[in-house]
Amino acid sequence: MSTISGTKKITAVVVATGLGLAVLSACGSSDSGGEDGSGSKTVTLVSHDSFAYTKDVLKAFEKESGYKVRVLKDGDAGQAVNKAILTKDNPQGDVFFGVDNTLLSRALDNGLFQSYEAEGADGIQAQYRVDQDKHRVTPIDSGDICVNYDKAWFSAHKLTPPTSFDDLIKPEYKDLLVTENASTSSPGLGFLLGTAAKYGDDGWEGYWKKLKANGVKVVDGWEQAYNEEFSGSAGGKKAKGERPLVVSYASSPPAEVIYADPKPRTAPTGVADGTCFRQVEYAGLLSNAKNTEGGKALIDFLIGRQFQEDMPLNMFVYPVVEGAKVPDAFTQYGPAAADPETLAPARIADNRDEWVKSWTSLVLK
Repeated sequence: MSTISGTKKITAVVVATGLGLAVLSACGSSDSGGEDGSGSKTVTLVSHDSFAYTKDVLKAFEKESGYKVRVLKDGDAGQAVNKAILTKDNPQGDVFFGVDNTLLSRALDNGLFQSYEAEGADGIQAQYRVDQDKHRVTPIDSGDICVNYDKAWFSAHKLTPPTSFDDLIKPEYKDLLVTENASTSSPGLGFLLGTAAKYGDDGWEGYWKKLKANGVKVVDGWEQAYNEEFSGSAGGKKAKGERPLVVSYASSPPAEVIYADPKPRTAPTGVADGTCFRQVEYAGLLSNAKNTEGGKALIDFLIGRQFQEDMPLNMFVYPVVEGAKVPDAFTQYGPAAADPETLAPARIADNRDEWVKSWTSLVLK
């Protein structure tokens, strides 16, 4: 999930998971507590590169709370989580935002977070709450990883776009889909988990054998898949992408509209609703945080109505708090999936590494 950057700022809809460690970079408000963020009036948020916000919203929190916020962006989601685990004994900040349900067990099993039940947590929609006995993480946003399609391509070829996982293995869609590597990309992993949820332990590998035989193309990450290989994106057109199906997000179509110049009347891309997997992002108070009180106040702010309603057009995700408003562009061009595939974090924890290993052997070799 994601910040506004890249071609037509469309990279706002993704956080690609990587295995390496990024060089830490800092941005955000001035740091009145020193460079290490240890001052009692400075609270430091560590996140992936896609954390984004409206400056006035953050300033409102600073004015009300008395804390200055320092934001450290530490690469993509996987990089940021790995770095946070490696530095947990001497953390770079006080709060970590951006660990999602595909990687949550890794963070919890490594003791990344301490317990804190956020003020206002009772307003979070029940389906997003996890770890209720220990309260180590707080849900912040959700989004759906789904296959997107190029409307113009399918219209020109007089072919009905696919609507389900089953459709993708049909002969008429041969050589049309590009997806991301499940071992290096968050949407790629989410798509794999979606097939595991759909077909179960006994069926997902057979499905991928059929998908491979039907010409699925695998690339390292979302940026390459969407902006270079996909024919329907702003980046894809510049790069002469040839594949009209891509694994992306349900919020990609509204991003295509919002950042297009001139704006089209309808989104140029659509979503295959039957291919979606629900992704949820969390924040937590880091173990050994220097400013625990500031960290708690910041987490409270992240689930407050002001920030929840600010998120959609900054990170192209959905709020998790009951009653938070969603922009009209989302409901018009990219509504959340009605019935996405889901997996319990415990099941992901028990199977993720083995699934990825099997997927790699099956699809990439």
